[in-house]
Amino acid sequence: MRFAVVRSSAPGCEPNCPEWISAEGTIEAGTPALFKRLLKTLGSRQLPIVVNSPGGNVDAALQLGRAIRKAKLDIGVGTTEFSGCSPQMKNCRDDDGKAAPYLGIAPYLGIAHDSGAMCNSACPLMFAGGVRRVVGEWAYLGVHQITTTYRREKLLYRTTYKIVNGKKKVLSTKIVSRKNAGSYKTYEMSKAVEKRLAGYLKEMGIEQGVLDVMKATPASDIRQIEPNDMLEMKLVTSLDSLDLLTEKTICRRNPVPANCREIPTNGKPLAVASVEIKPAGPQPTEAASSSRPEQDMRFVLVRGSNPLCNPDCPEWISAEGVIAAGTPDRLRELLDTVGGRRLPLVVNSPGGDVQGAFAAGRLIRERGLDVAVARTDFLDCDPGAVGCGAKDLHTGLTVDAGAECDAACAVMIAGGKRRFVGADVHFLVHSMGMEDKVRAYLEEMAIGSGLFVAMQSAQYAKHRELSQDELAEFGLTTGRQSVDALTGATICKSSPKPDNCRVLPAANAAAEASAKL
Repeated sequence: MRFAVVRSSAPGCEPNCPEWISAEGTIEAGTPALFKRLLKTLGSRQLPIVVNSPGGNVDAALQLGRAIRKAKLDIGVGTTEFSGCSPQMKNCRDDDGKAAPYLGIAPYLGIAHDSGAMCNSACPLMFAGGVRRVVGEWAYLGVHQITTTYRREKLLYRTTYKIVNGKKKVLSTKIVSRKNAGSYKTYEMSKAVEKRLAGYLKEMGIEQGVLDVMKATPASDIRQIEPNDMLEMKLVTSLDSLDLLTEKTICRRNPVPANCREIPTNGKPLAVASVEIKPAGPQPTEAASSSRPEQDMRFVLVRGSNPLCNPDCPEWISAEGVIAAGTPDRLRELLDTVGGRRLPLVVNSPGGDVQGAFAAGRLIRERGLDVAVARTDFLDCDPGAVGCGAKDLHTGLTVDAGAECDAACAVMIAGGKRRFVGADVHFLVHSMGMEDKVRAYLEEMAIGSGLFVAMQSAQYAKHRELSQDELAEFGLTTGRQSVDALTGATICKSSPKPDNCRVLPAANAAAEASAKL
């Protein structure tokens, strides 16, 4: 597990933004020491923790929980999407190429979201230490039986003694060698461990029902605890989401939460996330231009990586990048490789070529595909990263927060049979020229005239962001659900089962499925 202090990069947040501690990864024996070192650098500041962890070392999780309670910190299950610098980068710099000391101890900016985040196995023990504890609707908290590993050692002693009055008197005993004699595991909780965990949960004010669920769930499985059950067990303090701790508007409350910090406008400017695309010169009538060095839209087949879905998991097509003239052809090529399967498109795009968007939208409608605006976080490797080899099927999760659909992207989205845009998505429009063609296309797709009027109301450099209410009113969205309606971990358990669900053959199951927690 690594820790990072993060400041919200949500648009419109500055100058007074929430900050939090991002805690992601496996809990290991040395994790508590890292956490205490971070707390020391924060001094008296009380920042909530946003945790995303598959679990790990039980003793370390108990130490973390007690340290969190001692520091009187809140905690929520979620993950942080970093803007620019991220903890994995070496020599992390901000957009100006300089360090960002104005943040105090870390140059990290980002947005916290709970979609697809998890706190499993030993992680709920750490989570129990929070003063306020929240698990959003789209996050997962799961428990199972504890696995105890016993390691054997073969010791060789040297004993020095003397004979006194005919009796042996030991003078000293020293270990002269140690050899590994193997190890074995037990998958049932011992009485000693059960007593220790019961005492810890009582100390944290958590009901013993959590321990009962742990004992009843095999170590090879994970039992997700439902929100109402977590509330009844007092594992969560409310049914709020992560927004309670990290949403940009919390700093407008009175009193202001402890994790808000105002940075004067004459200080170091913040690298906030931007969705505006400014033209460099006169606009062409055939395409919307972008000042960002985005890559052309790529299409990737993805299978859901949430452990709750195995062995029957949803699959989708990730569509990310700028819409270009060749985008429809690339989409057609990929659709031909999947045969007659109707996989939904998960789109994240700043816009691009309008004619390409027309063709892509018509192809989507022709094939009867559903669409949603969201990002895909890849579990194995990002297809665009150096060193990520070609794969027929990647694994990942879909996330609303930080996703965008700008300009010509709206044209492409209009082709979907079902169309979803979550509450955390940025959906922006502006005039793209070719008014007659755009109006005719939207009528063809049975989209209300209000969308065209909204587009025309913002000229090129002035983007207009549309709300969920407006998108529903214009008929661009067919429901208020988010991308989880198409890619959520539990959709394959519904009846009838969606077309994009598939049980992998046994030969592939071990390779593609996430490791058991």
